[in-house]
Amino acid sequence: METFNEIISSDKPVLIDFYATWCGPCKAMHPIIENIGREVQGKARVLKIDVDKNSSLAARYQIQAVPTLLILKNGNIVWKHPGGLDKQSLLNTLLSHAGR
Repeated sequence: METFNEIISSDKPVLIDFYATWCGPCKAMHPIIENIGREVQGKARVLKIDVDKNSSLAARYQIQAVPTLLILKNGNIVWKHPGGLDKQSLLNTLLSHAGR
C-alpha cells in the first residue's frame, strides 16, 4: 500500500479535500469530489483527509478552514482553495495540472 508521501510525490496531480464530518459545505462537496475521482482515474489522484483525524497533516498544509481543496504535484502545492467549488471549475483546474 502506498504511503501519503509516495502518493503526493507523483508527477500526477493529487487533489486533496481537507474536510470535517460536522461541516455542512464539506458534505455538499462530497459527491462532487467522488465524481471527479472517478472521472480523472489514470490522470490524477483524489484524496479526502478528515482534519479532525489528521490534525498533523492539516497543520502541515496550514489548513485554516474546511473544506480546503489542495492540488499537489511532485510533492509541491500547485493550487489551494479554501471553501467549496463547482465541479466543472475544480475538474478544469485539476486537469490543467495533469497536462491532459
